[in-house]
Amino acid sequence: MSTEYSNNAEESPEPRKAEVKGCIPSWLQGTLLRNGPGIFSLGDTSYSHWFDGMAIMNSFAIKDGEVTHRSRFLRGDTYKANMDANRIVVSEMGTMAYPHPSKNFIFKAITFLNHTVPDFTDNGASNFIKYGNDFYATSETNYIRKIDPVTLETLDKVDYLKYLPVNMASSHPHYDKEGNAYNMGTSIAEKGKTKYTLFKVPAVTEKDKNSSEKWAPALKSSEVVCTVPCRSLLTPSYYHSFGMTDNYFIFIEQPFKLDILKMATAYMRGVNWASCLKFCPDESTLIHLIDRKTCKVLQTKYYTGAMVVYHHVNAFEDDGHVIFDVIAYSDTSLYNMFYLSKLNEGFQDESYSKPSYKRFVLPVLSDKDVTVGEDLVKLKYTTASAVKEKEGKLMCQAEVFCKGFELPRINYDFNGKKHRFVYGNCVEESALAKEIAKFDTETKERIFWSEENCLPSEPVFIPRPNAESEDDGVVLVSVINSNPGQLCFILFLDGKTFKEVARAYVDAKLPMDMHGLFIPQGN
Repeated sequence: MSTEYSNNAEESPEPRKAEVKGCIPSWLQGTLLRNGPGIFSLGDTSYSHWFDGMAIMNSFAIKDGEVTHRSRFLRGDTYKANMDANRIVVSEMGTMAYPHPSKNFIFKAITFLNHTVPDFTDNGASNFIKYGNDFYATSETNYIRKIDPVTLETLDKVDYLKYLPVNMASSHPHYDKEGNAYNMGTSIAEKGKTKYTLFKVPAVTEKDKNSSEKWAPALKSSEVVCTVPCRSLLTPSYYHSFGMTDNYFIFIEQPFKLDILKMATAYMRGVNWASCLKFCPDESTLIHLIDRKTCKVLQTKYYTGAMVVYHHVNAFEDDGHVIFDVIAYSDTSLYNMFYLSKLNEGFQDESYSKPSYKRFVLPVLSDKDVTVGEDLVKLKYTTASAVKEKEGKLMCQAEVFCKGFELPRINYDFNGKKHRFVYGNCVEESALAKEIAKFDTETKERIFWSEENCLPSEPVFIPRPNAESEDDGVVLVSVINSNPGQLCFILFLDGKTFKEVARAYVDAKLPMDMHGLFIPQGN
């Protein structure tokens, strides 16, 4: 199928009722939000990388068996500045923006200084985050934008740095049953130290709900849970997500690093900030286990070979072990696959290395009486190992479940607990998914869904109220339909059988997106 990935999307801010085929379960009431890049060129300028495109948000409101769609561009400072200039003037990770040749020397000098100590974009085109009762469009910079989840209007700009010492933050937080949010951020050279900061944003209390005070972001009540020193002052590790169980957080410090000094000179050297990310395949990956009760990193040092992880699947505990699943790559070629020049060539690249779904096991029992060379993993249902080395180090080897699987989603009611089923995209041939699957971690079997000339998004699982099993629910998928004369649609799959129960055709062309969030009615 042919798709022009650099085409600008069109927004549809007024609600449009979709044409439903099949039967949407009556219990499914709420709104699916999807986020991703939507504008790739402006005036005589174009973004180089797909991730850089200006954000477009799509919502699909589901009520009483009907679906209503609308979409809006995220109208942040980045959007406004670019639109006012009719050219790209705000730099993104893969695209450095330079002043128009007609600009004077002083303007160019100020632009240079802004890029030496970069004031990052507020183009939150990656995901949505809920802090307190508020929803935000987010990428991974220090800026997030509050949005109205019903109308998709862009509201307040919030700077993490006003509340926490973090220069960048993950767009994949975790939530506990009380509604508290947990996230990771990186503090660069703060008081001479570079560190990773795990923080908590408390749930809204009844007192907050009844307060008549002017709106303030929930981040105002945020608190630092723990900090983890960076292995090197000026090359912090890149990360996209982390893991959480009832008693632990799992943070992977991988040898995929951001070189701060190179970043400060990137503009002057005429290269993008993405070129300042470096992968060190000869270095090990350090796994940090953080105790949620003591808020301290365990003294045991867990290591594994060099790898690049973007998405954690889930983590849980069993008999003195912390088990966590990730989607891991052997190199950084994935990012290069999304340069628009490659996308428009058909996404085929011999350098593409498909990911592996890996399970790691971290023993947390004392190893004082264990000899060097002994495997401390005592679980019978996994081949993962953790072998004791000198100086108390544990070298961890993962069990590989399958290959070519990405954008994993589980029943979030099982987050931090032992899960069996995972829903995701099949990326065996390229990073472009033409098929989605349900993966069974016990049998290692997969059930697939695909349709000719259709590109499915990341699947989102919604559990049925009072569900009788882990997979009792519905999977929602946004589908780009390139069949002539046919509309794009939202697909509803049965969580157990992975069979289609309904689809809702929308009167709009849906863009390829990144991540989504389902908001139950009344939440």
